[in-house]
Amino acid sequence: MVSIALPDGSRREFPEPLTVHQLAQSIGIGLAAATLAGKVDGRLVDASFELTTDATVEVVTSKSQEALEIVRHSTAHLLAQAVQRLYPGTQVTIGPVIDNGFYYDFVTERPFTLDDLPLIEAEMKRIVDSNLPIERRTLSRDLAIDFFHALGESYKVRIIEDIPASETLSLYSQGEFTDLCRGPHVPDTGRLGAFKLMKVAGAYWRGDSSNAMLSRIYGTAWLNEKQLKTYLSQLEEAEKRDHRKLAKQLNLFHQQEEAPGMVFWHPKGWSIWQTVEQYMRKVYRDNGYQEVRSPQVVDSSLWRRSGHWDNYKENMFVTESENRQYALKPMNCPGHIQIFKFGLRSYRELPIRYGEFGGCHRNEPSGALHGIMRVRAFTQDDGHIFCTEQQIEAEIQTFHHQAQKVYKAFGFEDVVVKIALRPEPGKRLGSDDVWDKAENQLRSALSACGVSWEELPGEGAFYSPKIEYHLRDAIGREWQVGTIQVDYHMPDRLGAEYVDEHSQRQRPVMLHRAIVGSMERFIGILIEHHAGVFPTWLAPVQAMVLTVTDAQNAYAEQVREQLRGMGLRVEADLRNEKIGYKIRESTLQRVPYLLVIGDREKENATVTVRARSGEDLGTQSIAAFAERLTRENVVD
Repeated sequence: MVSIALPDGSRREFPEPLTVHQLAQSIGIGLAAATLAGKVDGRLVDASFELTTDATVEVVTSKSQEALEIVRHSTAHLLAQAVQRLYPGTQVTIGPVIDNGFYYDFVTERPFTLDDLPLIEAEMKRIVDSNLPIERRTLSRDLAIDFFHALGESYKVRIIEDIPASETLSLYSQGEFTDLCRGPHVPDTGRLGAFKLMKVAGAYWRGDSSNAMLSRIYGTAWLNEKQLKTYLSQLEEAEKRDHRKLAKQLNLFHQQEEAPGMVFWHPKGWSIWQTVEQYMRKVYRDNGYQEVRSPQVVDSSLWRRSGHWDNYKENMFVTESENRQYALKPMNCPGHIQIFKFGLRSYRELPIRYGEFGGCHRNEPSGALHGIMRVRAFTQDDGHIFCTEQQIEAEIQTFHHQAQKVYKAFGFEDVVVKIALRPEPGKRLGSDDVWDKAENQLRSALSACGVSWEELPGEGAFYSPKIEYHLRDAIGREWQVGTIQVDYHMPDRLGAEYVDEHSQRQRPVMLHRAIVGSMERFIGILIEHHAGVFPTWLAPVQAMVLTVTDAQNAYAEQVREQLRGMGLRVEADLRNEKIGYKIRESTLQRVPYLLVIGDREKENATVTVRARSGEDLGTQSIAAFAERLTRENVVD
């Protein structure tokens, strides 16, 4: 007798073992037809998995959270099968699921090109139409090596040779194609179909440039055609919003090979930067932060004591001078502890809140660099709170409300909250008891704020768990920006102390916090979210004065200087061009307001105001327009 507990709390009894698919059939024909896989006592399995003992079982369908990853993994195998049908002799290596899709690396006589993708895609669709059953079997490691060696799959053999000899391996077959995989997979190829091959690239075997170059094909896969179409439309819109293209069009910044992963800010881009920075500086002041500054280059001994040298060295730029080893700071926290330690601290001073627009350098791989979204030199709106254990939750709650207010001011209404939990053993500092305490303090603070969150096992920093804030932009993409972390380890490693009410020395707890995170990345997100059409308070040029003829130039300059004197960002286009051309140029530059000046406006000391949307706002006095613009500059 096999007793199965279902997610709704009911239980079903069966006289003999049965598969997940047979369990679904016993519940209903419709569920059986929709079954993609199963979850047995929390572990994902194939629909063909046999239930031989009592268990808690969930039938996985397209409505399940795990469905998309299973479909994408199965589609990667579909790609590999199509490639080997079309290009005999091609070897397969690895084909993992990634964000929004999958890829597969191949050993080929010639690299694949974009011209190959339609042909491969058509073959994939033929395999889908064949509705081939996908079957799992197991082999010992040695037999698996023999099997793939016989197929001529030398790279697959090398993968298996790195697996312990005691392990039993699972293989999945569909038609003539067999691949090594943990699974699970969908029951048959007919369950697939909403996919598209996206691009090709080169990739070194095992990511090592000393190894052979493989040919990689990227694809995307979804549960249905509607989801696929939505994603492709989003990609098309994202292409239009690409911050690198808009930066060139709007003359905001540029990057060049002589400084990879670094940014040359142009005047208009730096204006946006300064507006963001000054707004965040006000947030600091209004919430009790003292602004500080720490050195860019610090002796390696400090990084050894902080734990960065052992856990983060590969991401640090290292240099030497006079037989001393130094590193450019990848983060500001050790420096802030040095400031805290300068002098004896009393419990009466806590919490102490430091803030710094601190420049950091991280040695990111060149292949990971992406415009100003992923750089090597960046500045954070970084802050650290030194507090007692009893003050932690109140500080986190206050920070949470600050962050929500900031995101709303920048135009983000949809914010997703996540908690990144401890990394695996060997990649983190401290004991499980300390991590338990820190993680539970984050949970408790968010509960008090009345928000729900998602948990991310293994994604915390090596020294602390963290709350992450992910912004959904105008086209539905998520961007991780702000964080707050509860850190018991670094104050201890670097000797931070305060004197408590009993005249005893104690370690403070350190809360690492940032709201926008990397300024470069955040500005890139802003560019794409707003598609370059910034709200007036952020726009690098808020108004452009346009003359109809040269006769109005002197008055136009007077208007520009008068508005500038009020702290407004105003320019003038005095070129000897037709007014229609000037209006079109300023509109393409996303300037919020165009101030047209002809003889009548000059005579009456007015301007005719036009919004970038094309709306005619009529003729206004300089004072009336200045009042309007000043009002739009006020951000709560």
